[in-house]
Amino acid sequence: MALRKIRVLELAGLAPVPYCGQVLADLGAEVIRVDRAGSAFNIDQQSRGKKSIALNMKDHSGQKILRSLARSSDVLLDPFRPGVMERLNCGPERIANERLIFARLSGFGQTGPMRDVAGHDINYLAQSGVLDSLRDSTGKPLPPINLVADFAGGGAMMALGVTSALIERGNTGKGQVLDLAMSEGAAYASGFLWSMKSLFPGTKGSNMLDGGAPFYGVYETKDCRFMALGAIEPQFYQVFLEKSKLGDVEGLPDQMDQTEWENLRKIIAEKFLEKTQAEWTCIFHLTDACVSPVMTAEEAAENEHNKERNSFVLDEHGEYFPRPVPRSSSSIGTDAVPIIQPKVGEHTVEILSELYSKREVRSFLENGIVS
Repeated sequence: MALRKIRVLELAGLAPVPYCGQVLADLGAEVIRVDRAGSAFNIDQQSRGKKSIALNMKDHSGQKILRSLARSSDVLLDPFRPGVMERLNCGPERIANERLIFARLSGFGQTGPMRDVAGHDINYLAQSGVLDSLRDSTGKPLPPINLVADFAGGGAMMALGVTSALIERGNTGKGQVLDLAMSEGAAYASGFLWSMKSLFPGTKGSNMLDGGAPFYGVYETKDCRFMALGAIEPQFYQVFLEKSKLGDVEGLPDQMDQTEWENLRKIIAEKFLEKTQAEWTCIFHLTDACVSPVMTAEEAAENEHNKERNSFVLDEHGEYFPRPVPRSSSSIGTDAVPIIQPKVGEHTVEILSELYSKREVRSFLENGIVS
């Protein structure tokens, strides 16, 4: 595993930072989640293969323990607003470890007039200029759940930054502080919108990839399920016409005649309503028509192609979750995906025993400094 022997301290948080920690754990790092002492509630549902230590970070002794752990770690993941770790006496300047990579993820970054402002994915998308490009057919901005800022621009970019910093440390011997803003990460992850503006020349919601093109969208089937159509290129669109029998329709509008797109959309919609999702799936199976059934998560896990590639694996509760990517040639043939999620504080004694005596650990427990 690429990150074996790398120790990561992850301060417990929600969504993006736990996702970053999960990616690093999937790459082989030892990830220790620092939970709040006295709380049995696991706010992190992305903790497969991690360890958990529960600290009372409001106590000076708890803060001292965290600094000690950080001195023997390679990475620290900070999920808090700017200044919180400093108030806990655990900012970068308080940790005597010049090899430590102190990765900080916040909404608007560590500097600037908005550094202390609260926000969520939708606010970061709005601030970044991305949300303006994500509109429905009525022209209203439509946020794509919290995938762009929290996960693509947040957790994934944080993991990339950490791995890059580890490579640089291999050359310089020194760590660094990473300042990641989800508003900026969302823009960077969506850079395609800036570099390919020619694909979005018209009114939002009326262009090639934003719902305007009739050959790039979702259509309902006879049994109230859906098929996803993405036949952009002429050769793929031709296969779609042949397989759907739309090529036999007299006077069918030209694919790229935007003045006829609404008419073409109605024709395609009526065609898809003639058959069930299963029937259309059979018709388009293993063709270049770029037509796919819209599957549920359970159906995706049981899909023939996904099963052959073992794209989804089962956790300890018998629930499917996506297998980490990418696959490397060194891991082919192995099943090294950790599936157990730790209980809060499950590894507290184990982790502290590396730094303190049994008497000291017992004292920490008795005094509520750890749990």
